[in-house]
Amino acid sequence: MGYSKRKKSIPYKNIIFKFSIFVITVAVIVYFLPREAKFNYQFDINKPWKYSQLMATFDFPIFKDDGVIKREQDSLMQSFRPYYNLNKDVEKEAMDKLRKGYQSNLKKLLPSSDYLQYLEHTLKEIYSRGVISNNNAITLENDSTTEIRVVENRDSKNEAVRNLFTAKRAYEYLLNADSVYYRPEILRQCNLSDLITPNLTYDSERSLSAKDDMLRNYSWASGGILSGQKIIDRGEIVSPEKYRILESLKRESIQRSETSGQRRLILTGQILLVGIFIFFLMLYIEIFRKEFFKHRGALLLIFSLVVIYCISTSLIAERTVININILPFAMMAIAVRVFLDSRTAFLSYIMTILICSINLRLPHEFILVQLAAGMAAIFSLRELSERSQLFRTAIIVAVTYMITYLAFELITENDFSKMNGRIYIYFIINGILLLFAYPLLFLLEKLFGFTSNVTLVELSNINNPLLRQMAETVPGTFQHSMQVANLAAEAANRIGAKSQLVRTGALYHDIGKMENPAFFTENQSGGVNPHKSLNYEQSAQVVINHVNDGVKLADKHNLPSVIKDFITTHHGHGKTKYFLISWMNEHPGETPDEEKFTYPGVNPYSKETAILMMADAVEAASRSLSEYTEESISELVDRIIDAQVADGYFKSCPITFKDIEDIKAAFKDKLKIIHHTRISYPELKK
Repeated sequence: MGYSKRKKSIPYKNIIFKFSIFVITVAVIVYFLPREAKFNYQFDINKPWKYSQLMATFDFPIFKDDGVIKREQDSLMQSFRPYYNLNKDVEKEAMDKLRKGYQSNLKKLLPSSDYLQYLEHTLKEIYSRGVISNNNAITLENDSTTEIRVVENRDSKNEAVRNLFTAKRAYEYLLNADSVYYRPEILRQCNLSDLITPNLTYDSERSLSAKDDMLRNYSWASGGILSGQKIIDRGEIVSPEKYRILESLKRESIQRSETSGQRRLILTGQILLVGIFIFFLMLYIEIFRKEFFKHRGALLLIFSLVVIYCISTSLIAERTVININILPFAMMAIAVRVFLDSRTAFLSYIMTILICSINLRLPHEFILVQLAAGMAAIFSLRELSERSQLFRTAIIVAVTYMITYLAFELITENDFSKMNGRIYIYFIINGILLLFAYPLLFLLEKLFGFTSNVTLVELSNINNPLLRQMAETVPGTFQHSMQVANLAAEAANRIGAKSQLVRTGALYHDIGKMENPAFFTENQSGGVNPHKSLNYEQSAQVVINHVNDGVKLADKHNLPSVIKDFITTHHGHGKTKYFLISWMNEHPGETPDEEKFTYPGVNPYSKETAILMMADAVEAASRSLSEYTEESISELVDRIIDAQVADGYFKSCPITFKDIEDIKAAFKDKLKIIHHTRISYPELKK
């Protein structure tokens, strides 16, 4: 029976939600990862070999360098002869056409029959050497081809390209082959160009087959390595010859691994590796930041950024369009730090960098540089409230990139002349792109429902229309809110809470009083008190309604939800004790309907909302002190806050007794300064 009850209490929806996030994140990231087999070593020419001694585990050829292959193949192709088919029917048709033309009209134009014999003989010579099209002639010239292979039936022979005719050259030859006896100006009248048609056509199939046979016999290797032979040892400089051997080993290893089974193994490894990193990230959230599972925007922000950066890295690594160091990874750390916290920003950033390194040729170098830059971004931008802070962070990140990479190069190169100067330009571009974090934060704020410090600073400006209206409509409440904001911000700083958030929340917590300003004592003047015309229940409802009115005004002016939280929690689920006690005094022995005297809000659930509740009550009560001494202020603060603790207002709030004592001390110090009596100036004696 007990087992079945426990089974029903398992939050299946929560488990399914977390599992769905895990599966979708891993699936999307792995989908964009490359599946090609990789060589397990990274190396560069004229740099030391960083691994242990490398021995050949199989025989493999030493492939020639690309430049050598190109030169040798170009030399080989110079001896290649493309195939052209000879069409004898073209010559026969031309002869028949000449004879018919002679009988019809050429006999009248030509002085004698010798001209006909000359044309027949010359045409036969032209077609025997061959006529090709202009396009084929251009191709032969561009390829520097000196000879072609002429195929007639099953026989073939070589023919020099210089002996071939184009239609234009054949016509000119026909006119001028024997200009001494046969006058060209007479021949031009005979439309001889109609007799010339290409009789050689390019045989692409036979030519490509011959070219493939030639290249197939070409040797791509210049030696070989036997199994068990030492290739290179630790610390040995990768010379050009060693580099060629290692590249040959890499090429042969990848070719041996590119099978469907190998691709399945690679896919399995990628799923496991990405799954481990995402699992640890979710485990961290489950243990240390469980509230993120309730605030779906926090989860979406973290995993969306992880996925976007992993996909971007995969695309850049695959297409090599830009250098990976241009991508501003630190922007992710800044976004998570601004909206969430430093620890979450650091861990999510580290997991993203580790996953992205799977795509890269030099992963250890990438991890070192990005790790340093990410820490610099997180530590340099604790709270973003001004654009100048982001500019400073961009400079710090760029400088950190440069110093870290310089240190890495000094360790691996030991020579300034071999250092990569271009990569420092990439780091500068990275720093410039980091400045675009400012508009990106605004976009993320709207997409995922966060409120940044920049927005809070803008809202806390007293020239804000709603605050300006408040100062004009309820000046007493406005002054009260200003004092509460100062008290709350000081207390937040003491216990490490978000001071800008609580300051802004304090400014807006009583905006609902603008609906009925005269019913609140701080706004009353001339001794007029409208509560005298109401009973205690009605008065309590008017006062209580300032919470609901405040929420409506907040919705009307599109205030963030975190500000509305201060409106609903600054009285919590407390009572309007003045009216409740007054009613009980007038009705001794009767039980009041406490719902009529109870605020509709919820009790504080964060340190910031708890601080505001304390500050609001203390500041309001401090106005009733007859004298402001250290003892009276201290007694007031202790009494008010201890009563709130006793009433259980902070049971759902992650605040400690140590925090409460620090808050009390902050209030006492601040109230002493606020209510400090100035000394009287002496009068001049006459």
